[in-house]
Formats: sequence, structure tokens, C-alpha cells
Amino acid sequence: MIAFVRGTVAGVTLGSAVLEVGGVGLELHCTPATLAHLRVGAATTLPTSMVVREESLTLFGFLDADEKSTFELLQTASGVGPKLAQAMLAVLSPDELRRAVAGEDVRSLTRVPGIGQKGAQRIILELKDRIGPPSGSAPAPAGPAVGGEPWRAQVHAGLVGLGWSAKEADRAVDAVAPDAATEVETATGSGPDVAALLRAALRSLSKA
Repeated sequence: MIAFVRGTVAGVTLGSAVLEVGGVGLELHCTPATLAHLRVGAATTLPTSMVVREESLTLFGFLDADEKSTFELLQTASGVGPKLAQAMLAVLSPDELRRAVAGEDVRSLTRVPGIGQKGAQRIILELKDRIGPPSGSAPAPAGPAVGGEPWRAQVHAGLVGLGWSAKEADRAVDAVAPDAATEVETATGSGPDVAALLRAALRSLSKA
């Protein structure tokens, strides 16, 4: 297994990053919050988890060891594969997931595309005694948007990749547009925080 990858960030999209390691480009699938911390040309180290299938070897990269261990623990629940586990971490931080499971908060878990009420109840039942208490550490602030694509296209692609329809994604993007405009007016960085906007868009969809 590959426990971590250290290299230079060669490219970043909304769903993955490419790290150059010894002249080889390795693609790592990451959550938006993790990707928001990466900068093309910068050296970085990401904890990783490899998912082996008959037809593929897929690397998932994480902001820290806590995100990685939560990703792997989530997959021990019935019906939770790597794609759904990553979607859960895109919507909820590791501590938010711990609080939701410990508090039997079905509503929070059903904010994740692909998790219905029964699925949330099953996850709570299977993980409640194993997921542990919240660590109490606040998530690191996300940096400015990566890449040069407009935030609308990035957020829209992220929502569709997480299982929402194009029409639902359009509605959510419009809902968070005022937040993006406010960020542009007050920002000292290069543009709106795409990871934060994606989370806000997911929250707006969960309320619909």
C-alpha cells in the first residue's frame, strides 16, 4: 500500500490533483477542501489510500491523517464505497461526521448525495461504537480557488460529480452567487474560495 505521496503539484482539477514524483505523474482523487490547499508548482505531502479493483488502482489523497482514517473507516459500513466515502468528506468534515454519527443525526448524513434515511441509519448503527468522539480541532481554512477556471464551472462540476443533476447544480450555483460576489469585493487573494462555495451549494441543496 502507498501510505503517502510527496512531490510537486503538477496540476489540479476540481476532483483530483497530479503530483510529480520522480518524473512520474500520480493522480490523486481529493475532496475540494484538500484541493483548495494545493498550488501548482509547490511541493506537498499528502496521506493516501489506495483502492484496488480488478480493472483499476485508484489513489485518494487527503489533507491530513484524520481525513484519511475517516475515509477508510467509512468504507467499513455496509454500502459505503470509496466514491460515497469521499462524497461524505466533501460535505462534512471528519469531526462533523463524528458528531452526526454519535448524535444519530440522520438529517446531516442525508445531506450527502446517495445517502437516504435508511442508509444514514445503517451507517450510524454500524459506526457509532467505532468512529470515536470529535477531536475538537477546527478544520484548516481553505485557500483561494485553484486553477484559472471560473468558480461557477468548478462548483457546477463538483456538484454533478457528487451525484446531483445539472439542473440542481445550476440552481445551487445561483443560490451561492451572492456569496461569491461578496468574496470578490472583499478578497485579498486571487478569487472566491471554491471549496467554501461548494459546501455552501451543498447546504442549499440539502435544504431544498
